[in-house]
Amino acid sequence: MVDFSQVAEITLSYSAKVKAADRPRISMSSDIARFFRGVFPAEEIELREFFYVAFLSKANAVMGYLQLSAGGASGTVVDIKLLLGAALKAQAQAIILCHNHPSGNLKPSQADRDITRRILEAGKILDLSVLDHVILAPDGTYLSFADEGFLY
Repeated sequence: MVDFSQVAEITLSYSAKVKAADRPRISMSSDIARFFRGVFPAEEIELREFFYVAFLSKANAVMGYLQLSAGGASGTVVDIKLLLGAALKAQAQAIILCHNHPSGNLKPSQADRDITRRILEAGKILDLSVLDHVILAPDGTYLSFADEGFLY
């Protein structure tokens, strides 16, 4: 006999605070960069690396975002299970990845490319599109994986 009082209940919830019609829509990489610049902690963007994910509806409206990690000056850890769990919880149809390079060098590292590829592969299994991965620099410039043809 199983004692169910010894098992945790798992609940799923998503609380939308903005009407669907009022959510910002993403149509190009400059929209992504502008959106995430408003989210990143401006006082730390050139000090340490952060990784964020935005969750989008089928109409490419931003449903919400999550700071997935905050790291050091040269890297941060991305937990794909946490990212996908949040996407499923939000019932997102697509996601956009974004992190910063405190150094200002916009060239994606091999680690940047590898994590993007792994997230793309995991997203395919869940029918979750990865629309872009944007790298922000402290000086206001950015690099879009989609624009550069790096999403494969």
